Order: sequence, then structure tokens, then C-alpha cells
Amino acid sequence: MSHDDFTVEPIKGLPGVPPEGEDILWQGRPNWWALSKDSFNVYWILGYFIALAAWRYLSLYQVEGTGYAAAGSLPLIVLGIVACAILVFIAYIQALMTVYTITTKRVVMRVGAALTITFNFPYNKISNANLGLRKDGTGTIAFELAGYNKVSYLVLWPHVRPWKMSSPEPALRCIDNPQEVAKILANAAQTQINTPQVARSTMDTSKFIAVD
Repeated sequence: MSHDDFTVEPIKGLPGVPPEGEDILWQGRPNWWALSKDSFNVYWILGYFIALAAWRYLSLYQVEGTGYAAAGSLPLIVLGIVACAILVFIAYIQALMTVYTITTKRVVMRVGAALTITFNFPYNKISNANLGLRKDGTGTIAFELAGYNKVSYLVLWPHVRPWKMSSPEPALRCIDNPQEVAKILANAAQTQINTPQVARSTMDTSKFIAVD
């Protein structure tokens, strides 16, 4: 498992050309609108400002009447819309700059807007994968990493399972067709784990007996 900055991508989303025998099975990125709702919580933010505006309206209405109350609460509505627009824009940029890749040997996550980093997660470092589905048809696949890991929650965010700060779980966040992607991932991981690993070593051929 490694993560390195990249300057040139020979293949989109990968820091280098895959070695011989490794094939790309799937590539994708977050759905930007689903990411803005799920990770940046734009609905909650907007609801917060609407609640503040309603409270201010009721407070001013009792003293100054309808016109003054509406004028006093309107700036909070505008501020809420502006704040949500900024968050949606950030989510869009995050999704645009992200490339998730599933190969026959690993999961690769190229993430980050201002500072782009590529994370590699070989299947033998992934102990479990959890699929979470949303009502809008998108979903998130989060990975539990085997053993000790040095993955930073803050560096990975928002491409990480929410609130898993002590043991961060990298995640393919808010992807389309999540069940299909999960099936591709499961088949690739199972195949890789069941493939015998042959280590190269020096053999003393003088001990072999020739058979006619």
C-alpha cells in the first residue's frame, strides 16, 4: 500500500503503466451531486439557515410586523444559498479530479483537488469491503484494511467512510452502479487471493535426478 504524488499520468488515474499481467477492470468517479449531499451535507446546511431565518422572522414579526420581519430574515436565506453553492462547487471539483480504478491486483484511488495523491491498495491489504446504498441509486464501497495502516483520515477525506477516524476506511464514495462495481471488485479480489504466488529463488540443479 502506497501513496505518491504524480506529475504525469501514462494512463488516466494511475501513477504508472500497470505491470504485465495486470488489467484495468473498472474506472469511475463520485457522482458530484450525491457527494455534495452525502459528504458536504448541503441539505443540512440549507436547513440550518432556513431554521435561523424562520426564528428571526418570528422574532421580528412580533415587534415590527411582516415587512420588517421578511427583510430581516432574507439575508440569512441568501447566505445559506451562497454557502450551499460553494459546497456544491467544491464537491463538483472533488468529483472531477477523482479517479477510482479497480484492476485485477489492486484498488487505486487518485484523489485531491489542490494536492493530488494516488493511493494503492493491493487486495492482500484489504480484509473486508462494505457496500452502502443510497436512495438515489448511488452507493459507497468502504475498505477495511488488514493490520496497521498509516492512511490519514484528513488526507483521504471525503473519500473515506464517515466518522471512522481512529481506523480510517478508504472508500469509493458516491459512485453510480455501486452493486455492479462491488461485484467486479469481489470477483477480482477473490481471483487474486486464490492465485498461487510463486517466489523466485536460486535452486541447486545438481540435486535433481534426470528421468529418462
